[in-house]
Amino acid sequence: MKKRQWTRRDCLKTGISAGLAAAGGLVAMPALAATLLKGADVSWVSQEESAGYSFYNSAGTKTDPFKLLSDLGVNTIRLRVWVSPSGGWCDGADTLYKAKRAVAQGQKLMLSFHYSDSWADPGKQTKPAAWSSHTLSQLVTDVYSHTQGILSYLKTNGVTVDYVQVGNEINSGMLWPTGQASGSSFANLVQLINSGYDATKAVFPNAKVVLHLSNGYDNALFRWFFDGMKANSAKYDVIGMSHYPTSSNWSTLNAQLSTNMADMVKRYAKPVIVAETGMDWQQATAAKAMLADVITRVSALGTNGLGVLYWEPQAYPGWQGYTWGALDGSGRFTSALDPF
Repeated sequence: MKKRQWTRRDCLKTGISAGLAAAGGLVAMPALAATLLKGADVSWVSQEESAGYSFYNSAGTKTDPFKLLSDLGVNTIRLRVWVSPSGGWCDGADTLYKAKRAVAQGQKLMLSFHYSDSWADPGKQTKPAAWSSHTLSQLVTDVYSHTQGILSYLKTNGVTVDYVQVGNEINSGMLWPTGQASGSSFANLVQLINSGYDATKAVFPNAKVVLHLSNGYDNALFRWFFDGMKANSAKYDVIGMSHYPTSSNWSTLNAQLSTNMADMVKRYAKPVIVAETGMDWQQATAAKAMLADVITRVSALGTNGLGVLYWEPQAYPGWQGYTWGALDGSGRFTSALDPF
């Protein structure tokens, strides 16, 4: 049975219904859809622009990509942060540059701290070169100093951060091997996580700290990990998930994602967010249907479903080998983002 998709008109109706209900009229519907985080990770954007790429509206007019996304309904921007990256991309200064552009569009901000000089994901969680020989206690201090330093730098420059990921896709921990998680061994990882949590709250007390894993459909993985977090008193506010189905399996994986999200809310009493999603840019119709369905499923969780963020939708086809953006070869966004 096809689920009903929410639209901006539905949101307006929701507000009207709520007002009538308060006056003894119609029964109120959930108002969360009006405030759902509809986001995009655009961490590559400044590097793309530096390489000569531009972005265009449907009429072919060159336009700021942050404005293009805002016009499509994107109200949240996610940015990854690396420690000492090659070329400076995704360092503090590059992050501030992109963050200010998001702020200018009135968009909320989510930072994804990788605690690495480059990509961190389930297959690699490499320590920054400057931290490579550090002990656990030193790494706890490193995580605090780096997190607090970046956030303070942004705050000093007029930027407020709303969500902070302590680690990126930390299925098996971070800062390997010291912070690696396996079996029932989570103690070191939780010390690092709690350090990032404390640093975040020291700068932005109202920011929500997210713990983010890949494969949002994998309930066994999430139970194993977050049971370990609970047993070791990890401090966090939100459970984050990556979700990358294909055009042929998205219906099945969306259903599994939905089951897992509901279980996380019930089991740990934490809200959830789909921090990353995407599909091949050439499958825009399928991507649009997938995204609309995910938004519906997240919205169904009420206040426990925070939002959905597309990963690097502004990536030109084949940019650095990536083909799962939502931009065509002429620099225009495809229909994949229409559900926002």
